[in-house]
Amino acid sequence: MATWSVLTGRKLKPGAYDDWRKAWQPDEWPEGVRGYILRKIGDPDEVVAFGLWEGTREGLEAMRPDPAVESARQSRMAPFVESQFADGAYEVVDTIRG
Repeated sequence: MATWSVLTGRKLKPGAYDDWRKAWQPDEWPEGVRGYILRKIGDPDEVVAFGLWEGTREGLEAMRPDPAVESARQSRMAPFVESQFADGAYEVVDTIRG
């Protein structure tokens, strides 16, 4: 069993956070996913959104949304996004605790 993250970084259009946030919300969350949105200190229009999920890689692929559903979600967000600087699925390979 591994921990996985799906992560996207975006620069939003000025003042578009609330509208983008509504458009970003999927119709339903896959079971067991913890989602997070971060806003850059000093630039609240720069956001990183990611989810964490524990399971197998096959399980990760199986829970990803249908391409048509994801395309529609991306289209809902597009009017509020200036640019995208990161996008992908990642495996957590190390955890550091202090």
